[in-house]
Amino acid sequence: MGNIHIASRLSRVKPSPSSAAQDRAAALRRAGKDIVNLVVGEPDFDTPEQICRAACEAIQRGETRYTQAAGTLALRQAIADKFQRENGLVYSPKEIIVTVGAKHAIYNALSVTLEPGDEVIIPAPYWVSYPDMTLACQGEPVIVTCQESDGFKLTPAKLDAAITAKTRWLILNSPTNPTGSTYSATELRALANVLLRHPHVMLMTDDIYEHIRFESSDNPHLVAIEPQLQSRTLVINGVSKTYAMTGWRIGWAAGPAELISALDMLQSQSVSNASSISQAAALAALQGDQTFIAEWVKIYKHRRDLALKILNAIPGISCRTPGGAFYLYVNCSGMIGRTTPEGKRLETDVDVVMYLLEGVGVALIPGTVYGLSPYFRMSIAASAEVIEDGCRRIERAVTDLA
Repeated sequence: MGNIHIASRLSRVKPSPSSAAQDRAAALRRAGKDIVNLVVGEPDFDTPEQICRAACEAIQRGETRYTQAAGTLALRQAIADKFQRENGLVYSPKEIIVTVGAKHAIYNALSVTLEPGDEVIIPAPYWVSYPDMTLACQGEPVIVTCQESDGFKLTPAKLDAAITAKTRWLILNSPTNPTGSTYSATELRALANVLLRHPHVMLMTDDIYEHIRFESSDNPHLVAIEPQLQSRTLVINGVSKTYAMTGWRIGWAAGPAELISALDMLQSQSVSNASSISQAAALAALQGDQTFIAEWVKIYKHRRDLALKILNAIPGISCRTPGGAFYLYVNCSGMIGRTTPEGKRLETDVDVVMYLLEGVGVALIPGTVYGLSPYFRMSIAASAEVIEDGCRRIERAVTDLA
C-alpha cells in the first residue's frame, strides 16, 4: 500500500445519508427484493422539452467552450431579472455567480468565509449536508432544535439565544427539507428583527424549493421584508427542483459584490465554470413558459394529501401537513418500544426505518440524520400509485407490531 495521506479535517465529515439510503434500496432491488423507494429527493418529472431543445440548439451553435467563471452574462442577467420579478430583490450580474448546483454554492460560500472555530447556526430538522459542509470548512455547526409544536421552524427567541461572538452564518431554508415547513412574512419579519441586533451575523437563504408551495403562491423573502440585511445576505437557488433539472447541475448565489468576487476566484481555480450547455438550458428555463410549474405543484399536492390521509389514520404515527417542498416528516414515536414479528424491539427511528425496509420493502430515511427524532422522511416525488403502495405497506407493518 502506498503512503496516502488524507487530511484530518475530512474525518469530521460523514457520507451523505440520502445517498446511503438510495444505495441500500438499489442493492436490495438488485437482490430481487420488491422495494418502494420513497427516498429520492428529486422530481420524478422529465425536464421540459423546450429546455432540452435549448441545450441541443446551444450545442449546434458551438456553445461548447469555457464561459466566464461566474457564468454567462445572459444567464446572470436572467437570474437578476428573476430576482426582481419574483422576489422583489435587485441584483446586478456582477453580484451573481452561477455554480455547479446550489449545493456547490453553499459549500463554496462556507469555504471562503469560515475561519477555524467560526459558528454556523443550523435549524434542525436540517438538510443533511449543512452540518458536514460546515465541518469540512473547519467551522462549527450550532444546531438549534425546532420542535414539531413550533411547526419545525426557528423562533426568534431560539435564534437570539444561539448567537455568539463567533457566529458567522445563519442558514435558513424555506420551504424546508425535510419537513416542508414554510415561513410566513410575519415569521420572517420577527427573525429579521433579531438579525438586525447582531450585525456580525451573515444570512444564507437556501431557496431551492421556493416554487413548490401548496397553500399559497406568496413567496416572501426575508431580504425583501428587511432590505437592510441585503448587504450581508447570500441568496442561494437553482433550477434543480423547480424545473426537474437535478442532473444539469446549475445553481447560483447572489450577494454582496465582495463575496461574489471571492466565490468567483475560488471557482476559477476549482471547476472553472458550470457546463456551458447546462447554462443555456437554465437560461431557457428562466425565460421560457412557466405554466407547467403550477401543474406540477398541483400534482405534488394531490400526492401529499393522499399520503397524509393514509398515514394519519395509522395508530402510532402522525404527520403535520407540510406547506411546501416534496417531503413528509412523519412522527413515528408511537412505534418506538414496540416489537416486530421477528422479536426485535424498535428503540430508535433508525430501527423503524430498517424494519420498514427489510419487513415490507419501503425505503425511507430516519429523522436521526436530520437532527430530530423519532421521525422518518418520505419523499412524495413519486407517482400516486407508488406512494399509496408505500403507505399501505407501512400500515401493514405497523399493524404487525406487538
